[in-house]
Amino acid sequence: MSAVAHFFAPGTYKFTVRSTDEAVALIREKLGPTARVLSVRNAAAPGLKKFFAAPRLEVIAQVDAEAPAAPAIDQASDEPARPDEAAAPAAVARARLTPFPSSIGLTGLLRRTGISETALQRLQAGPAWAELNAQPLHRALAEAARLLRSQAGVRAVRAPLSRAAFLGAAGVGRTTALCKWIALETFRRARTGHVVSVEFDRPNALGPLPVFSEALGVPLAHFPCETGPATPGGFVYFDLPGLSVRRPADNASMAFFLEREKITERVLVLNAAYDRASLREAYAAGRDLGATHLVFTHLDEVPQWGKLWDYLFDEEVEPLFLATGPSLTGDCEEDVPGAIMRRTLPDDDEPLAA
Repeated sequence: MSAVAHFFAPGTYKFTVRSTDEAVALIREKLGPTARVLSVRNAAAPGLKKFFAAPRLEVIAQVDAEAPAAPAIDQASDEPARPDEAAAPAAVARARLTPFPSSIGLTGLLRRTGISETALQRLQAGPAWAELNAQPLHRALAEAARLLRSQAGVRAVRAPLSRAAFLGAAGVGRTTALCKWIALETFRRARTGHVVSVEFDRPNALGPLPVFSEALGVPLAHFPCETGPATPGGFVYFDLPGLSVRRPADNASMAFFLEREKITERVLVLNAAYDRASLREAYAAGRDLGATHLVFTHLDEVPQWGKLWDYLFDEEVEPLFLATGPSLTGDCEEDVPGAIMRRTLPDDDEPLAA
């Protein structure tokens, strides 16, 4: 006679799979219908293997105390069936299922999701921290996500961009980000305007901007020229040379231009694939130039977005969008806090497998 269904005991488990379909099958087979997913992230292979190994997902799930935990009984032998003998699909059998210690607590689990220490400290300093720790982990994570998103959204409402300079170090994708924004303005919002290319004591490589502007019917002018809107309600965006991160004196001509032309909207473009120290340096250089808005690029190259939380709590700088791919007319995420939250923490407490 076949064995009855066997589920793992209450607790928190971490396992690595090849796809979300495989994760769903494993959760249903091993953890049961009451299991809840706490986090999902890309699991990179160590060393050189990451260049050849197939992509993997690391999933952390929890089985509540009320979940069935009785061992499977072989009716013929009356002996408990060993967990590794439980029936499972071939694809599920390849997954590595390991207990994830529940003693790690909320703090340890938040760190494993990849959120920054700044975001963690904001949660710990808040009045709801004690209440969060008293909740089941899956509910505490969902509530932590909501708290972080609400804190990241606390800033004064600004008027839409209309006359803005795009700033950023060389190689961050500044001109590509400008093209993406122009596409959003023309296609989604049906706005018109023109772009101004500016050079100082060093050349400004325009990349795809001239051809792209011509294709969209957006005039491209070269400074010196008129820097005000050409039509009532039209936009004017400025493509500036790359700023210097480590030599602020090199940015003096850029700062002078911004002040002289009274360009108060300044969009700082950062490459999210940079390490934390490089990101902080570039952000500081942009803030010194009066950055008012923020764009992150190369998100398609970043497996964990948790470090970006640090830049969402500055009330003086508004996140504009995330560039999630190389396309000039798409690959944009305008809900910046929501997108980062979805990549680091769950936004609800619904289980993956019902």
